[in-house]
Amino acid sequence: MNPALREAAEELCAAGRRAVGLGLSPGASGNVSARVDGLTLMSPTGVPLGGLEPGGLSVVDRDGVLVSGPPPSKELPLHRSMYERLPEAAAVVHLHSPHATAASCLPPWSAGSALPPITPYLVMRVGRAPLVPYSAPGSAGLADNLTALPGRFRAALLANHGSLMAAGSPAAALEGAVELEEASRIVVSLHGREYAVLAPEDVKELTERYGTTWDV
Repeated sequence: MNPALREAAEELCAAGRRAVGLGLSPGASGNVSARVDGLTLMSPTGVPLGGLEPGGLSVVDRDGVLVSGPPPSKELPLHRSMYERLPEAAAVVHLHSPHATAASCLPPWSAGSALPPITPYLVMRVGRAPLVPYSAPGSAGLADNLTALPGRFRAALLANHGSLMAAGSPAAALEGAVELEEASRIVVSLHGREYAVLAPEDVKELTERYGTTWDV
């Protein structure tokens, strides 16, 4: 494994361990990937995120063909779809964290975002996160549903399933997933009550300052 791949592998495993330590990856759920030098490193199928080792990751090429290591997570098509949406992304984290999963079972706040602009931190660190219509985990249909969504975004909730976050590094992708989980916790706790959200002009100011998107 060349130095760039080794560094990405170590960062990916560290992100997996942190997700488990934060209680965001129950059991063997969730999967993570990183992209470097035209290859994608991914957590193998059936391996808990806390048990990832740099030498034990799946390595696939640009076409999704396994180059080395064990078979990748069945969610490889979902990750590939996210990378196609965001060519600049270098990592994707998919978690079944409790509150994001709960929020993914609720009606979306709007056509463009599953969650409202409930805190400035969601807007500035994540941006809008649309709800991807349900299809079975690991299916081509789930990846297709993500591909079909309009507009630009780097995070999503998967209906009745969990969260998805892309960023420039595994650590940054996990931080986004943590913020998505926190915003989901707030929304779930407020469900059925009246609550305030950020005004459109405040959302616009934050997205322009931090380079996120809330345009649908």
